[in-house]
Amino acid sequence: MRQVDNVIAERLHSSVPLVGQVARYIITAGGKRLRPSLLLLMAGALGYTGAQRFNLAAVVEFIHTATLLHDDVVDASTLRRGRATANENFGNPASVLVGDFLYSRAFQMMVDSGNMRVMQVLADATNVIAEGEVQQLINTHDASLDEAGYLHVIRSKTAKLFEASARLAAILAGSSAEIEQACADYGQALGTAFQVIDDVLDYDGDAQEMGKNLGDDLREGKVTLPLIVAMQRGTETQRQWLRSVIETGSTDQLAGVLAMVRETGALEATRQAAAAQAQQAIDAARKLPSNFYSQGLLQLAAQLLERRI
Repeated sequence: MRQVDNVIAERLHSSVPLVGQVARYIITAGGKRLRPSLLLLMAGALGYTGAQRFNLAAVVEFIHTATLLHDDVVDASTLRRGRATANENFGNPASVLVGDFLYSRAFQMMVDSGNMRVMQVLADATNVIAEGEVQQLINTHDASLDEAGYLHVIRSKTAKLFEASARLAAILAGSSAEIEQACADYGQALGTAFQVIDDVLDYDGDAQEMGKNLGDDLREGKVTLPLIVAMQRGTETQRQWLRSVIETGSTDQLAGVLAMVRETGALEATRQAAAAQAQQAIDAARKLPSNFYSQGLLQLAAQLLERRI
């Protein structure tokens, strides 16, 4: 990861000072670096030790950071990782344009790999992520959204980059089609579980620990699995009330929503859904060579369910 950070620092350089200033602000904000970590662990599990793993780990972090910059503008977010968002600090125009810079810099770095499959995987992933973001926008304040629609969005906007990170390691290692698919399956399942737990924490987390405001999803009109399950399990009166809250996006009713997702068992059901995804990741990791790194992948999937931030 120190090598990845060195690549990030080097490739953030721009002749326009504001570009580097905004990009460094969000990249150095204490993110979990899960996607580059996943690529490095997977490369280790498959025995790949070339320098391209550092370059591509930085690429996936740049793509992820670009999505965060754009997301915070779209969602009008003011807090991320315990401090003001880039758009709050530098304004919306700077955040959008620096996000564009990070996307384009990531594509410059992809070319360095000299591998068309690497470029195809990352180009496809970036496109799917964008589609997922647009679909999420369409779904805003839609109280009729079901679990299948919810999963489609999170597998596009979140899990796809996890999947790509894991698949890239297999491509670099020259792995068989079966091993590459196991890597991709692991990444998709891990990314899905990560997002489902994230959606639980929006209703059952600690705002100070998470570094963001509780109930942000409700304010932004995002219908996530805790709300979907609560709608399914609530009484007719509760469903009608929750529908109106979702459609207005009012956080004035947040206390009532928190009570309903707890009373209906929606939080526990959502955690169980995340556990099922984590188990799928574990099953996929067991198809990989058994070594220190693949053990780390197993632990990562198991410990994901315990995250509080």
